[in-house]
Order: sequence, then structure tokens, then C-alpha cells
Amino acid sequence: MNVHSGLPTPLSDPVRLSIVSGDYQYFHYGCDGFNDRGWGCGYRTIQTISSWLRFNRVDTLRPPPSISEIQRALVSMEDKPDCFCGSREWVGTVEASLVLEHFYNVPSRLIHVRGGGSDLETVAVEDLHRHFQKHGSPVMMGGDRDNSSKGVLGVCSGKEGSFLLVLDPHYWGPQLGVQELQLEGWVKWRDVSTLDRTSFYNLCLPQSGPNKTL
Repeated sequence: MNVHSGLPTPLSDPVRLSIVSGDYQYFHYGCDGFNDRGWGCGYRTIQTISSWLRFNRVDTLRPPPSISEIQRALVSMEDKPDCFCGSREWVGTVEASLVLEHFYNVPSRLIHVRGGGSDLETVAVEDLHRHFQKHGSPVMMGGDRDNSSKGVLGVCSGKEGSFLLVLDPHYWGPQLGVQELQLEGWVKWRDVSTLDRTSFYNLCLPQSGPNKTL
């Protein structure tokens, strides 16, 4: 729960700091006993966002959908063919937006960025600040060359540039404590300049603020 808690900010004197508000669960490879290693990162990020909706919305108590439920939902919406069910096919930000609306009636905003570094700084950082200040939910991020799904839990900006608080769903292994996850880098601040400049990125920003008493 809230595995970023206690993590120091990357800048000693940030100009702006905007982070997730409310509780969420960290979903990663194999966390429910289902082996999705190598292909399930997008599903796990969707589940993390879904857990935030469950904990922070008064209008739903629905637990995060399983991988099989996500696949069946996408088939039922005719976004995927029948053979998608039971497959190891990846999902990205577009599928995430469909799934969140299907299960939680929450629309999402999609942002396309041509590359990491300055492109990401110019196009997405301000939108992420506004998102966390208004809606407070985790964000899903993915790309083409950098095709590993990521959760984004916050953004920190200053004179030195901007950093994203990245939650990595690729951990595989026994359950770790918050400090261990932070020390091993499964949740960490990442300078936007280190993101692949040759990869485009898409971001899925759920448009639903918390409405439970936090």
C-alpha cells in the first residue's frame, strides 16, 4: 500500500511538487499468483489505478479486475478478437482507458508525446502537475521503443528540470516491504531526460478525483 511513502524528493528545493493523493495498491508481475512475467505489465498498471479508484471513490467498492476479466471486457467491447482471451498479448494506454471506463465509469485523457527528454518536459509535465492537483490518481505511461508500462505517481519540477515518480510493475518475486521496494528502485524518481528520446510515449490520465474523506 502506498509504496512511495517516505521517498525523498529528487530536488532539495523544488519549485513544484505534485503527487498522487489517496491510497493505492502496488500490482506487479505474479502478485496474485498468476504468472504474467514478460507480458503483463500493462495489466498490472491498470490494476494499480483500479485499486486507487476503489479506495478513493464513494461510488464503487469493486476490486481491481483480474487479467482474465480485463481481456474479456476488451473482447466484449469488440476492441479485441475472441482469441485475445487467454492470450499473452500486451495492453497499453488506449486499452487502459477503455477498461477504466468499462469497470468504473471513469473517462480518461490520453496524451501523446513524441519522445523522452525535452519533448516530454514540454508536452506532458505541466499536464501531469494539473492532473495530480485536480484528480490525484495514478497515471499509466507506455511507449514504442520503450514499451515497458509504467505507473506515474507524481512529478517534481525545479531549476534542474523535472522528475517523474515512476512505479515499475515488472517486479517478480516474494512480497517486499516499502523500504525494500524503494531501495531496489521499483518505485523511484526518474529524471525525464533519462527517458528514451527515440521512443514516443502515451499517457492515460483518469479523469476522476477522490471523493472519499481522506
